[in-house]
Amino acid sequence: MRCITLAAIAALSLASTSAVLGADKKYDPGASDTEIKIGQTMPYSGPASAYGTQGRAESAYWKMINSQGGINGRKITLLSMDDGYSPPKTVEQTRKLVEQDEILANIGSLGTPTNSSIQKYLNSKKIPHLLISTGASKWNDPKEFPWTTPFYPPYAQEAKIYGKYILKELPSAKIGVIYQNDDFGKDYLKGFKEALGDKAGLIVKELSYEVTDPTIDSQIVNLKAAGADVLMTITTPKFGAQAIRKVADLGWKPTHFIVSVSSSIGGVLEPAGLEASTGLMTALATKVVGDPAWDSDRGVQDYLAFMKQWYPEGNPIDGSNQIGYLSAQFTAIILKNCGDELTRENLLKQATNLSKVSLPLLLPGITVSVSPTNYSTFDTFKLAKFDGKTWKFFGENISTASR
Repeated sequence: MRCITLAAIAALSLASTSAVLGADKKYDPGASDTEIKIGQTMPYSGPASAYGTQGRAESAYWKMINSQGGINGRKITLLSMDDGYSPPKTVEQTRKLVEQDEILANIGSLGTPTNSSIQKYLNSKKIPHLLISTGASKWNDPKEFPWTTPFYPPYAQEAKIYGKYILKELPSAKIGVIYQNDDFGKDYLKGFKEALGDKAGLIVKELSYEVTDPTIDSQIVNLKAAGADVLMTITTPKFGAQAIRKVADLGWKPTHFIVSVSSSIGGVLEPAGLEASTGLMTALATKVVGDPAWDSDRGVQDYLAFMKQWYPEGNPIDGSNQIGYLSAQFTAIILKNCGDELTRENLLKQATNLSKVSLPLLLPGITVSVSPTNYSTFDTFKLAKFDGKTWKFFGENISTASR
C-alpha cells in the first residue's frame, strides 16, 4: 500500500521557495521544537455539512504525516472546529483557537461568509489566515488583508469560462441562473456576466436562494417557466444536488452548467442521481478520481492509497476530500519551507512566495503560484462533461487571467 511520503513532499517543494535551514530557531505561539499547532473551522453540521468531509481528510493527512515523523521533526496538531457554516459561530471558534489554544495560524477554514467574519480580526492580530477554502475574488487583496490567502480556484475566473463557451457555442441561448445570495454566489455571477459582456441580455431570468432555505425547487420551476434553455447553477453541494434532481423531475432538458464547487461525483452527482446528472458541464482544475483514464496516474494512485489507509470511511470520489488532500499537501510544503523559523511572519512569507508548484492531483499543465502582490492561486481550468459515470474533459486548458 502506497501513500505520499515526506520524501515526496520534499520533491514537491523543489519548485517553491526553499527556507534557509541551519539558522537559529525562532518560534511564535503555536510552534516549538516538537509541535506545530494550526487551526481551522469547518461546517461539520448545518446547511453546508457536505463540506465537512474536507476537514476530516485534512486531519487524516496530518495523522499520516505525523506517523512519518512530522514536518522537519515536528508533529502537526490540527484543531478543526465545527462552525455549522454560521459566521457568529465561526467568530466564536476562531477567537478560541487564537486566544485559548494559541494556534500558530488559521489554515484551510471553509466558506465565504464564514471567512469574511474573521478576516479583519485575524489580520489585525497578524495571524496567518491561509489557504482558505473559498474562491471569492475578495481574498486576493494583499494590500488591505496581507495575512489572508485563498486556496480554492477563483470563482469569477471559473465563471468566465462558462460565459465564453456559451457565447461561442450557444449564441442564441436563453439563460436561466440560480445563485446563492452571498459573496460566493455573487462572485460567480459577476464573472459570468463579465464574460457575456454586451450579451448579458441572454439571461432571461436570474433567481437567488438563501443558504438557510430548505429547497430551491420553486426557483428551478420558475427558471423553466421563463423559457430558459441553458441553466447556470451556482450553488453549494446540497443545493446543487437539488437543482439536478428537480430539473430531471420536471423533464426539463436545458444545457446545464454547474460550478466546480458542486461538481463532486460522490458528494453531489451520486445523491442527485447519475442518470439525472448525465450531460452536465463544469470546469475543473483537478484530475477525476474514479475515471479509469487516471487509474495508472501516480498522483491518483497515491491519493487512493491514502484514503484507503487513513480515511477509509471517506468517499475518495467526493471532491471535498480531494480538495482537503491538496490543501494539506500544499500546507506541508509551506511548513517545510519555514525550516526552523516558525514565526507567523515567516509563515506568511513562505505562503506568498511560491512559483508554479505542481500538486499530484492537479491536471497536467496546471500549477499553483502565489506572490506577495498576487494571492490568486489558480487561473487555468478545463471544461468537462458528465457522461453518466465520470467527467470527460474536452478542449484545451483555458486560462482566464494573466500574471
